Amino acid sequence: MSWLLILPILIPFCTAIPAFFAGGNAQLSARISLAGSAIGLVAALVLFCQVHDQGVIAGQMSGWAAPFGITLVADMLSAIMVVITAITGLAVAIYALGEIDDNQSELGYHALFQILLAGVTGAFLTGDLFNLYVWFEVMLIASFGLLIMGGRAEQIDGAVKYVALNLVSTILFVSGVGLLYGETGTLNMADLSRAVAEHPDQGMMVLISLLFMIAFGVKSAVFPLFFWLPASYHTPSFAVSAVFAGLLTKVGVYALIRSFTLIFTSDPGITHTILLWVAGFTMVTGVLGAAAQSDFRKVLSFHIISQIGYMVLGLALMTPLALVGSVFYLVHHIIVKANLFLIAGISEKLTGGSNLYKIGGLYGAAPLLAALFLIPAFSLAGFPPLSGFWAKYILVKASLDTQAWLIAGTALVVGLFTIFSMTKIWAEAFWKEHPDEITPEPPMDGTALWPRYAAVIFLALLTVAIGLVPQPFLELAETASAQLLDPSAYIAAVLGEPVEAAQ
Repeated sequence: MSWLLILPILIPFCTAIPAFFAGGNAQLSARISLAGSAIGLVAALVLFCQVHDQGVIAGQMSGWAAPFGITLVADMLSAIMVVITAITGLAVAIYALGEIDDNQSELGYHALFQILLAGVTGAFLTGDLFNLYVWFEVMLIASFGLLIMGGRAEQIDGAVKYVALNLVSTILFVSGVGLLYGETGTLNMADLSRAVAEHPDQGMMVLISLLFMIAFGVKSAVFPLFFWLPASYHTPSFAVSAVFAGLLTKVGVYALIRSFTLIFTSDPGITHTILLWVAGFTMVTGVLGAAAQSDFRKVLSFHIISQIGYMVLGLALMTPLALVGSVFYLVHHIIVKANLFLIAGISEKLTGGSNLYKIGGLYGAAPLLAALFLIPAFSLAGFPPLSGFWAKYILVKASLDTQAWLIAGTALVVGLFTIFSMTKIWAEAFWKEHPDEITPEPPMDGTALWPRYAAVIFLALLTVAIGLVPQPFLELAETASAQLLDPSAYIAAVLGEPVEAAQ
């Protein structure tokens, strides 16, 4: 079991080494990264199958028993997130074959990309809070390197804001870890589940939980802590933007879900009410920001914020159906958002820019790209029968079931504004003629073109598959939701002792 848990983390690290030393040869380095990503997906699928067949599995690194050693643990939510990380990594690795040039490769793009995947995967599989902090730092270091690659003033400006706010988050996170360890004597999540619930000073536990909420809120880019995201995500290469958009904020959402279903559950009247208001404001401010933008990637960046609100909404409602919606939304959004950023990259290459008012003509010049854009755009807006429709439907129904009329109405109105933003991109970039005074880029050759289209088609097919055949994915989300609401199997797997199921 330990090997099954460690391989999805170990493979990207092992891939990063030869990819770095082959950096002078961009194509060789890219192919090494692609091969490592494909092998990583196989390892992730093997782990997922094991969790699906046997339930929660845990491994104690170096044989140190929990809660004293380093624990890796995979329940259904972790396994799903590891698989979707590997899928996104593979798609972006394919896309990078056509985008990442010799200079970026020599600077270590492919090695940093693999280290980023390892950090994301480690965060999903870790069983204790200190090592969650470690994986966050691995992600931060790798993402900073990818963000500044190229050295343009715009990139440096975005990277400074990105790192500054994430360091604030790190300080809050470490402070919360220190306080929690001082109060409970443990940082193992399964052990904390009991230690926090049994602590005599529940007021202190609520205060500590708010520290974690803010720290993970910065990582998730929720209201009002999201300013770093639209300031930075439009600046790097499109392959980097895509993996950032698909994965980084979802690690923060995962940390919120894990913490407030496993550890901090004693006073949901405070914590989950705050999360509910945060979810609503995140949806609204994100979609209004998107509507005000004129740059392709800036529109998409603000939509990340808006969609994070939907994921947090499921956690805030804390019902079985709502958590199903959060898990389903995570999977749907990672695929769709990464794909939209990849499409934005092809668009910029074909038109010569990303300012929607200075480009156009893509419908006539690249009809396949136009069709491929409509799939994730319609899914993001919630059009049936694509994956986004089911995700939003579940969350709105969960809101109505709990008589949370205001948040249900907010979710529906935000969906309408999402349609407006996607329509603006379609009208400006695809439908209208390309402005005469702007000279578009020359057509891409086949070597640069096919990997980009291959990655986009791959993710588009996944979106359509989830939308047309949602039942298997809903069943997996239901299993994940049940395990989150009743963590007894998680605790038993980690601590190696039976635990009574929640009543």
